[in-house]
Amino acid sequence: MNKRYVFGAMLLASVMGVSAQKKMSAPAGGKQISDQLIGIFFEDINNSADGGLNAQLVQNGSFEYSPSDRDGWGPGTAWRTIRPGHSLGFLEAKQQEPLHPNNPNYMRLNIERVGHYYDYTGWTGFGVQNDGFDAMTVKAGEKYDFSFFARNIKGADKDVRIVIAEPTGWGKDPNVLGETTIKVSGGAWKQYSATITAGKDCKTAVLQILALQTGVMDIDQVSLIPQDTYHGHGIRRDLAETLEAIHPRFMRFPGGCVVHGGGDGFWNTYRWKLTVGPKHQRKQLKNTWGYHQSMEIGYHEYFQLCEDMGMEPLPILPCGVSCQGTNGGWGMKDQAQDTIAMAEMDEWVDEALDLIEWANGDVNTKWGKVRAEAGHPAPFNLKYLGIGNEERISPEFEKRFKYIYERVTKAHPEIIIVGTAGPGSHKGNPDYDNGWRIAEELNMPILDEHYYEPREYFQKSRQYDSYPRDRKTKVYLGEYAAKDKKLIDALSEALYLLHVERNGDVVSMTSYAPLLARKNGTQWNPDLIYYDNDRVYPTCSYYVQKMFGESAGNYYYGDCVKIDNPDKSEGDGMLQEQSVVLNTKTRELFVKVCNATANTKTAKINLSRFKGMKPVATQVTLSGQPEDENNFDAQPIAPVTKQVKIKKNMTLELAPYSFTMFKIQCK
Repeated sequence: MNKRYVFGAMLLASVMGVSAQKKMSAPAGGKQISDQLIGIFFEDINNSADGGLNAQLVQNGSFEYSPSDRDGWGPGTAWRTIRPGHSLGFLEAKQQEPLHPNNPNYMRLNIERVGHYYDYTGWTGFGVQNDGFDAMTVKAGEKYDFSFFARNIKGADKDVRIVIAEPTGWGKDPNVLGETTIKVSGGAWKQYSATITAGKDCKTAVLQILALQTGVMDIDQVSLIPQDTYHGHGIRRDLAETLEAIHPRFMRFPGGCVVHGGGDGFWNTYRWKLTVGPKHQRKQLKNTWGYHQSMEIGYHEYFQLCEDMGMEPLPILPCGVSCQGTNGGWGMKDQAQDTIAMAEMDEWVDEALDLIEWANGDVNTKWGKVRAEAGHPAPFNLKYLGIGNEERISPEFEKRFKYIYERVTKAHPEIIIVGTAGPGSHKGNPDYDNGWRIAEELNMPILDEHYYEPREYFQKSRQYDSYPRDRKTKVYLGEYAAKDKKLIDALSEALYLLHVERNGDVVSMTSYAPLLARKNGTQWNPDLIYYDNDRVYPTCSYYVQKMFGESAGNYYYGDCVKIDNPDKSEGDGMLQEQSVVLNTKTRELFVKVCNATANTKTAKINLSRFKGMKPVATQVTLSGQPEDENNFDAQPIAPVTKQVKIKKNMTLELAPYSFTMFKIQCK
């Protein structure tokens, strides 16, 4: 056995729940499973970064939008000229002597006249207004940090009024919610900042920047962020706390098709090195889903979020081959793939090696120093690294994947590499078959499978029951979901996750996808969590993920629950499934039973083998009508939690269309 596999096996053993410091012994009859089964997968799709997880309220704050992002877009998108008090002037998008070469666009304000009527005492100045993402939501008493870069090109130093305002209609001065004044001086770029307190709640707020003296002034990298963010790291708090409630063990990022350029080709590949420096120096990118990525959430923020939430980071890097959807390839008989010449592949090897150094290296290393200078001298302790994202497993892919894999594993045998089984990970699919062949040839630790299917698939398929138990390669189910978001779809996913849990010796990790979707900015449905500027709207599937995340364990028992008169689905599945999981580290026992039928069922539960159970447990039940759906207009489905008395032998009545979980503490 080679050195690299020894290291990988040691880490994987930890993932699978093997620990020399167990707090509780496991009774006979169980099997060790992964306690890392529930994670999350973040991809910037559905405007889930800017306008979503990014707490930034300003849209296009660096004026980098362009028609290549979306037809009709440009540096002035989300901005408008304002000239209260009959002021005059005009705007110019410029690129001469920019703030940074990676951030070439900025906005020039040519201020020709500032309102000065003899009897005029109201709103005045010339400047710009940003409307945010469908306006901005601010809250009374909360503080907002404003900043921008500016330089005074012509005329006297400029007093610049920064206002959070509530528009009141044409011809009327807006209501001031909070304001400050900044003096811009000197002809060189300089960053200015201030804190503004909102005077009242408002869901239609805007940001206004008004110069009060004539002349010429340039502005760039405009920002308005609430001080109240998740762990103070610029992440929208309510969205992050909704994710945190899942108890995810890991987070995969940054995609998805975003990783390798999606349908745009390899030129649009995500480059992590351009996302870890100061935000005004990051190189922004067209998003493959039809908008723009500011990179204000980059690799540093992803790793920081993992640390704040107690998740293992799982970054995914490209492997020299583009998405097969390039240039409309999804509909073509011979799907197109852009490829990197083998003579240039060392650059992509370095992309992986340098990432490991950035995440884990000492502050005296080249990339460890970059991490430290960004405010995180301690290493992030990266354990996992994904190479490739559901590419077609072509000969070109195989050659490039192996080239990277062999060099990275030789340099870092301690890193667990996650490979890919291509899109549509089912037996008989050539990509799936070739992906598994490569994984077994390389003794790969984990292989990533993806599939989106109708609810019936998740009801009937039990594919992991037949996976070989002697494989060294474990499964990461990295993208999956039923193709609708009704309660019956969520229950079908619960049935399938109970199957996955039963096979937790084969499947080590799972993550539903996509994760987030913005109202009025969604490209893919269904998604786990929807939101607007003001609220978060969890789906039925979200609550299933949350219940499984709350009930992770490292031992599985399949013979403690018997369901009377079970109904069989088509294929190998059942419309009722059960699982009993023990977490020896927390001394918690979980009993989960799902009934996805219209009939009441009875389950007999025997927990006599488990010692020291406390007599009162927490019961969580998700139930409703099968076509119920949580959306922006109504949230009819949510789990009901109560405290109940339990016994070692119990009979449980299972309501139609329900998923029930017991959390039992052991002494």
